[in-house]
Amino acid sequence: MKRSSIIFLQIVIVLIGVAALTFLLWEPQVEGVNKNRTNFEIYFQDPFLALVYAGSIPFFMALYQAIRALGYVGRNQVFSPDVVKALRTIKYCALAIIGFVFVEEIWILLVSGRDEDNPGAPIFLGLLIILPSIIVALTAGMFERILQNAVDLKSENDLTV
Repeated sequence: MKRSSIIFLQIVIVLIGVAALTFLLWEPQVEGVNKNRTNFEIYFQDPFLALVYAGSIPFFMALYQAIRALGYVGRNQVFSPDVVKALRTIKYCALAIIGFVFVEEIWILLVSGRDEDNPGAPIFLGLLIILPSIIVALTAGMFERILQNAVDLKSENDLTV
């Protein structure tokens, strides 16, 4: 890959991370439930928001690993154990995101059952997070397996030469 393409992809990943962090910090303030609450009440007394922030950690870890993997590609080290490790971490991060969102969906169902709210929209938004996470986990797992086989073949050829 061209170096400029790799740098462009890394910049796009950083911008995605900055946009996600901005959204995570801004959205609770404009949410209707938090209309008359202080910042302390919004950010430190909402257990659901704490779960959302904990669930965002694997997302940012996956973005960091993607930047690292692109760095290895830029140095022509595509078939290295480091890229395989980065892909494995991305796969586990996607699975962790699925787990966190699943727990958050259960939380919404339990809380909305008491409040007589319609949980349809939050459940749908959770599915919009789960489905791409499944795709990322499957894709990263597939590339991890392919690159691991290539790394194994490369190490076998290095031993015979």
